[in-house]
Amino acid sequence: MLKQYLPFLTWLPQYNRATLSADLVAAAIVTILMIPQSLAYAFLAGLPAEMGLYASILPLVAYCLFGTSRTLSVGPAAIIALMSAAGASTIATPGSPEFITASIALAFLSGLILCLMGLLRLGFMANFLSHPVISGFVTASAIIIAIGQLGALLGIQVSGTNLPAMIHGLILELPNLHLPTLAVGSAALAILLWCRRWLARTLIRLGLSGKTAALLAKTGPILAVIITSLAVWWLELSEAGVKVVGEFDGSLPGLVLPAVDLELWKALLVPALLISLVGFVESVSMAQTLAAKRRQRIDPDQELIGLGAANLGAAISCGFSVTGSFSRSVVNFDAGAETPAAGAFAAVGVALAILFLAPLMALLPQTTLAATIIVAILSLVDIAGIKRYWSYSKKDFFALMGTLAITLLVSIEVGILSGIGLSLALYLYQTSRPHTAVVGQIPGTEHFRNINRHQVETDPHILLFRIDEGLFFANSRFLEDRLYTLVFQNPNLTDMVLICSAINYIDGSALESLEAINQRLKDSGVRLHLSEVKGPVMDRLQRTSFPEHLSGEIFLTTYGAWRTLRERSANANREERST
Repeated sequence: MLKQYLPFLTWLPQYNRATLSADLVAAAIVTILMIPQSLAYAFLAGLPAEMGLYASILPLVAYCLFGTSRTLSVGPAAIIALMSAAGASTIATPGSPEFITASIALAFLSGLILCLMGLLRLGFMANFLSHPVISGFVTASAIIIAIGQLGALLGIQVSGTNLPAMIHGLILELPNLHLPTLAVGSAALAILLWCRRWLARTLIRLGLSGKTAALLAKTGPILAVIITSLAVWWLELSEAGVKVVGEFDGSLPGLVLPAVDLELWKALLVPALLISLVGFVESVSMAQTLAAKRRQRIDPDQELIGLGAANLGAAISCGFSVTGSFSRSVVNFDAGAETPAAGAFAAVGVALAILFLAPLMALLPQTTLAATIIVAILSLVDIAGIKRYWSYSKKDFFALMGTLAITLLVSIEVGILSGIGLSLALYLYQTSRPHTAVVGQIPGTEHFRNINRHQVETDPHILLFRIDEGLFFANSRFLEDRLYTLVFQNPNLTDMVLICSAINYIDGSALESLEAINQRLKDSGVRLHLSEVKGPVMDRLQRTSFPEHLSGEIFLTTYGAWRTLRERSANANREERST
C-alpha cells in the first residue's frame, strides 16, 4: 500500500552510481531545454517570466515522489499554458495581479481535482476524451498559439480568443511592424529550424554518434537564445524597441498557500477541470508510450496523484498549471534517464539558473521565445491524423474536425467541451445502430458466418441472428425493429436464435425489450432461443423470470442450437408428410 502511493520506494532501494550518472546526464540536457521553454510558456500563459521557472522546480520534485513514469518530464507545456491563460482571462486582464492570482488558483484547483480523481481511482474518466477529439483540440490550439506568437515575432500586439479575432487584429496591427524585432525573431526562427533539420547531420559528419547528435540537436533552443541575446546586448537593440525578458528577482520562490476565495474557485472550476483532463490524457499517453519501450508499466490512477501533486507544488511556489511535456520527455528518455530522480535533478538545475543566471536571462529577447514556441508547437499540428481518420473512420474524422473548427472559431474551452459532447453523441449513435448479421453454417464445419459474405447453409424455418454489441437502452428499440422485420420477411420461420457471443451486458431497458420480443414472436408462432450467452450475462438473466418465460431454449453453442433445431424441423416435416 505504501509503495502504491509512494512509487519512489520501488526504485530508490536499487539506486546506485550508474543510475545516478545516467539521471544526472539526462537532467543536464533537459535543464538546457527546459529553461527557454519555461520562460516562453510563462509568456504564453500571460504571466511574468520567472513564474515559468518557478513552475519547473517544486512540481518536478513532487512528481519524482508520487509519479510512476521513469522518464516523463513534468513542467510548463504549451497547450496547458494556453488553457491557463484562457481560464484566468475570464477573471482578470492578463498581466494584472488578479490574473496572476487566478492562474495560481487554477493550478491549485487542478491539483486538487487530479489528486481526488486519483484517490477515487477515476483514471477511466480520461476515456471521455477520444483520440480524435484530442487531436482536433491540440491541432486547433497549436494553430491559435502560433498565430498569437506572430505578434511577438513581428513586434506588434495581437489579441483575441479565437482565430478570426486574432487574424483580424494581426492585419490591423501590420502597419506597426517593428523591423528590429522581426530581424531578431527571424534569426531565431532560422537557427531553430536549422538545428531541427541539419544540426544532427552536421554533428554526425564531425564524428559524433547518431544518438548523441540527435540529442544535441534537440537542445537547439539554447543556441538560439545565446546568439540572439548576445546580438541584442552587443547592438543595444533593447534601446531600439526590441522587448526583452527584463530583470526579475533572482531568488527562489517562497512557499505560500493560495488564497481561499470560494467565488474565485467557483468561477475557475470548469477551466481547472478541463486543464486536468487534457493534461492527464496527454501526459499518461506519453508516459505509457515511453514505458512500453522499456517494458515498464505505469499506474494511471497513481499518475493522477503524481500530476496533482505537481500542480499543487506549482501553486504553492508561485507557478502555474503543469503537465508532462512531449518534447522534454522524449529528450529525457533518449538521454538515458533511469528514474524520476532525473526530473528532480533538472529542478535543481533550474533553481541554480535562477540564482546565478537571472541577469543573463533578463537580456533574452521575447521574440526569440515566440520563435521557440512556434517551432515547438507546429509539430503538434496533426495533418497525418486528419488524413488517417478520413480514410479509416468518418465518425472519428467528423469528431476531429468538429472539435478543431469550434476551438478555432469560438474558444478553446467551448471547443474541448463540444468535442467531449460530440464524441459521446457519436458513440451513442453508433451503439444505437450496432452491426447485426443473419448467419448460416459453413458447410462441413461448426462455424457460422454472415450470409451476405459467405457461402453458407440456411434453413427457411430457422433464423440465426447475431448482434455485435451489448444491449442497452439506446439500441433496444433498434433490436426490436430489426427482429420484427426479419420475421415479416420470412413467413415460414418457426425458430429464431439470438446469438449472444458479442453481448457483454444487458441493461434493464434491453431486458424489457427482450421480454416484449419473446412475447410478440410467441404470438406469431416463432420460438425465441438464445445461444452462447456469456457467464456474467447469464448470471444476471437468472436473477429474473425471463429464462422461465422464454418460448425457446438457451443453448451453449450456436452449432448445438442449429443441429437440434434442424433435427426437430426435419422430424416435424416427416410427421407432416406421413399424415
